[in-house]
Amino acid sequence: MDSGMMITSKQDDDGDEAQTGMSGGGRIVAVSNRVGPIRGAARAGGLAVALIEALRQSRGLWFGWSGKTAVSEGSTQVESAGSFEVATIDLTPSEHEDYYNGFANRCLWPLFHYRIDLTTYDRHFYEGYQRVNVRFARALQPLLREDDRVWVHDYHLISCGQSLRDMGCKQSMGFFLHIPFPSREVVLTLPHHEKLIQSLFAYDLIGFQTERDRERFFDYAVNELEGVEQRGDTLYVHGRKVRVEAFPIGIDAAGYADFVYSEDGQRQWMRARNALRGRTQVIGVDRMDYTKGLPERLAAFERLLADYPDTRGRVEYLQIAPPTREGVPEYAELKQRLELAASQINGRYGEVDWTPLRYLNRTLSRRALAGLYRASRIGLVTPLRDGMNLIAKEYVAAQDPQDPGVLVLSRFAGAAAQMKAALIVNPYDTVGVAEAMQTARYMGLEERRQRHAELMQGLLDEDISHWREDFVRELRLATDKRKAA
Repeated sequence: MDSGMMITSKQDDDGDEAQTGMSGGGRIVAVSNRVGPIRGAARAGGLAVALIEALRQSRGLWFGWSGKTAVSEGSTQVESAGSFEVATIDLTPSEHEDYYNGFANRCLWPLFHYRIDLTTYDRHFYEGYQRVNVRFARALQPLLREDDRVWVHDYHLISCGQSLRDMGCKQSMGFFLHIPFPSREVVLTLPHHEKLIQSLFAYDLIGFQTERDRERFFDYAVNELEGVEQRGDTLYVHGRKVRVEAFPIGIDAAGYADFVYSEDGQRQWMRARNALRGRTQVIGVDRMDYTKGLPERLAAFERLLADYPDTRGRVEYLQIAPPTREGVPEYAELKQRLELAASQINGRYGEVDWTPLRYLNRTLSRRALAGLYRASRIGLVTPLRDGMNLIAKEYVAAQDPQDPGVLVLSRFAGAAAQMKAALIVNPYDTVGVAEAMQTARYMGLEERRQRHAELMQGLLDEDISHWREDFVRELRLATDKRKAA
């Protein structure tokens, strides 16, 4: 091991060395931009819940950035987290600026969400991104065992697998992209797109959220990298073969439904019911991000009030939009737009005893949100582009099956492919979104129950455990086929 690496010894919960695997094979080694949270993972939800269970079952390792910056690179910190290990590195301020703020979030994030107008094409950022991907690989490589299965996550670390291969790593490796993969024409606007996308072929398995994402990747690989498609699920590019599949991520639907009955859930449910006094609540919950379609959504709500006078005094819209990436000009501008739009709607339509729109720019716990979802007759989830969108799934999971609310969902959210019983809308069509909200208001109980039952069954059938186990199983199969070839 490198002399600059600090390793703490670890034993599993029974005091024996960790050596068992999940679904056969060795450890799961999860690699992501940030590690954690470990404590309170259930409250955080999403990826943390899925990865921690896989790591526990395989006595694995979670590797990533500590979230801290330091003047120099420093050492790798390895700590015990019960039945698995956590390894982290710090980034220097320049690495954080070029890799994270720069290429990842000012280039790849907008580009992959089709916002070419907001994409910063800076080769200096790209070089910094590549350097950090190499650094991740250099810090991780000494920690790997021969039979490990490495699972790299998201757009921050596309090149990490290639860097590991360049260092001689032969372990099984898979990559999962949590955000959309854009059309070929959009990818082509990125300088060095060939090198970046070709680096994905270092993996044995590539996973996308939807079949559409998978199809767009195939289109790019075949037409730009001279790839050859085999059997519909495999691509052969420049001597390297990779399996490519769709793995729609889910939630712990049964567990989230229980959040409604938690202390926070019940408190928020009661507060909302008492404040509404029989009015219909529409709810939206989104990070403050230009991909979420928040200005368009507020415009659709204003259209609802304008076109359907019976909503006035009877419908309230609660938009929760926690801040994100503060200090970035595009996000500051978005916040100002939303505050102005909310003020104008309330000024135009509000009454002494009725505020049509309530806007909260802060974070609430998942348990508190579960109570607010239960109190809301309409869930409004209308991103302009989203890899999946788990808010849509959490809204459905929180509903009362005997008297459920209605989900209004953007066709451009990955979740729309699975959640066909929602009211599917075009978020750019404010009139259409307003019509869908009005339809949801008057939808009969039996139809609401039928739609909810279909949606909930889908959440249970393809929950977070299914996603995790499906990917790990397919990674093992893809690696076995590579070794047998």
